[in-house]
Amino acid sequence: MPLPSPHRRPTLRLATTAVLLGACALMQAQAQAQAIKIGLPVPLTGPYGAEAQDQVRNAELATKEFNDAGGMAGRKAELLVRDDRLNPGEAATRALELIEKEGVSFIVGGLSAATQLSINNVTKQRKVLYVSISQSDAINEATDAGPYTFHEALNPHMTTQAVGKYVFKRGMKVAFLTADYAYGHEMTRGFTAVAKEMGAEVVGEVKHPLGATDFSAFLPRIRAMNADVLVFNNFGADNRISIKQAGDFGMKKQMKFVTPILTYTARVSGGASTYDGVIGGTQYYWKLQDTVPSAKTFNAAFRAANKDRYPSDYGAMAYSAVKSLLMAVKTAGSTEPDNVASALRALKYDTYKGAQYYRGCDQQSVQSVMVIQSAATQASHPDEVFKVLHVEPPSEALLRSCATLGFKG
Repeated sequence: MPLPSPHRRPTLRLATTAVLLGACALMQAQAQAQAIKIGLPVPLTGPYGAEAQDQVRNAELATKEFNDAGGMAGRKAELLVRDDRLNPGEAATRALELIEKEGVSFIVGGLSAATQLSINNVTKQRKVLYVSISQSDAINEATDAGPYTFHEALNPHMTTQAVGKYVFKRGMKVAFLTADYAYGHEMTRGFTAVAKEMGAEVVGEVKHPLGATDFSAFLPRIRAMNADVLVFNNFGADNRISIKQAGDFGMKKQMKFVTPILTYTARVSGGASTYDGVIGGTQYYWKLQDTVPSAKTFNAAFRAANKDRYPSDYGAMAYSAVKSLLMAVKTAGSTEPDNVASALRALKYDTYKGAQYYRGCDQQSVQSVMVIQSAATQASHPDEVFKVLHVEPPSEALLRSCATLGFKG
């Protein structure tokens, strides 16, 4: 049998090289096309449903803006929404499903202090980067913190510092109506500390279960405390229903109504008369567009995508969390958690409300806190429902110290 001609060997080498180059190009194209998956577990059903649905709309906007700008080296982002039903066990199950079955690289979400802690337990164990968008003090503490845990939301300490110092005066008597879970407990703790600092007296607290619809058994006990200020340490439908029923009981004539987080969605659904004169805190109100360029840009984009509606406060947090996360992904040029976490820690961002950054020890977003009051009647625009009383600028002085949280060094 004749031996192969030596002149054919370069041709074979060229063909083999071409095949290898083609395979590499295909693999590279596939890698570029692979979606950057972000899980979003939020309570679409239950008393926080209105806030959760707006978080989805805002997260979708941030994802679309990233994709319209070309993504990261051609890779586009994909948002996977799940209903955690405001239940910690369900939230953990949905987070695990998103990680193990859907292959998400990141998770954003958790609208309850309890659900976000259960999500965080899952993500910490699996080294998945998590950006929380609900108020919690515990998630900042060393026992719950981790290298991949970031907190975009305000926390109860920040909120109560700003609102309490604005409202409480020496000699005031303060009572609490508190939702009996982590959010309510942390708000009570924060307001109690501020009251002591300001010389006000806490005269009592009444706790109620999450998702209550009838507060008639709780309100007479509070009325008997003869307080000057009643603080509603609850959220969502609980907040709206309890404030309305307390007003119907005539208690607004006796005491000032205050709530740590006065949400746009609750105010719109509850109406002007329910929330008349109520003071609270927030991290965002759309009227910031009058003074903050990024708020104007954000509002315009959201309105264009949502039939001219303005974004809500808790919804805006989801926008900022997803947008800043994808900014870090693009900076890192990677979806590897260590690389993205490093990029987030170094990020100085202004996504929708002014300057923000993550503090080193607990990865809490340092940001402004607004104190607002509900307007009695509609203004020139139907969405102009609040009056801004005070804006506390971004400062680490609003946060508990790293040592207090349990961090060493």
